Amino acid sequence: MFAGKAAKIELREFELYYGDFRVLKKVSAAFAANAVTAIIGPSGCGKSTLLRSINRMNDLIEGVRVTGEIRLDGKNIYDPDVDLIWLRARIGMVFQRPVAFPLSIFDNVAAAPRVRGILSHKELVPIVETSLKAVGLWPEVKDRLGQAASSLSLGDQQKLSIARAIATQPDVVLFDEPCSALDPIATHTIEDLMQSLSEHYTIIIVTHNMQQAARASDFTMFMLDGNIVEYSPTRELFTNPKDTRTENYITGKLG
Repeated sequence: MFAGKAAKIELREFELYYGDFRVLKKVSAAFAANAVTAIIGPSGCGKSTLLRSINRMNDLIEGVRVTGEIRLDGKNIYDPDVDLIWLRARIGMVFQRPVAFPLSIFDNVAAAPRVRGILSHKELVPIVETSLKAVGLWPEVKDRLGQAASSLSLGDQQKLSIARAIATQPDVVLFDEPCSALDPIATHTIEDLMQSLSEHYTIIIVTHNMQQAARASDFTMFMLDGNIVEYSPTRELFTNPKDTRTENYITGKLG
């Protein structure tokens, strides 16, 4: 399915429970390196839970337990010896609404490298510059890095959140409905940015927006009731779905 692309993330019969309630049901799938994969499905189908499982954000929720494996380059991220700071440096995450810390633009981007132990301003300067250039913000903010991040527009705050996520040079960046709070112009900018970033990173995005999945992704996974119903190259899934449930969802009959 990946047409020569290697798998970066692999799930093996992965299940997640909130107490006794099973949210994800023996999910087995792989995500291609250097590609954009969209996860779609109706509310409550488990897509955001699956996304958050890939960098163990669900560990923060009381009563969560998992079975099976999620492998990053062959290493099970749920092994007891996995350091979560290391994991979240390799798998960054961007959330629904822009998360601009109450800090300067510079310090927002420098926050993640500092957690990794890079404290020297001299070392941080090129990291911040490179990250802001990667998301297209550098020309606009290079002369006001000391200003509050909150002074930026919502779209630029989301770009800043992405710059912070890639400041540790991760392998994977997860996007959870990254455009839900943005206007159409900012949305298209973020979609174009995800495509350009996929040259260097593995991108996985959860979206309710069918047009966004069709425009911005290389592969699309359709989930329903904690299961994967269909998973294929995006053009194939949207033009020739194999499962009637997929067709019903993308045509608005299910959801």
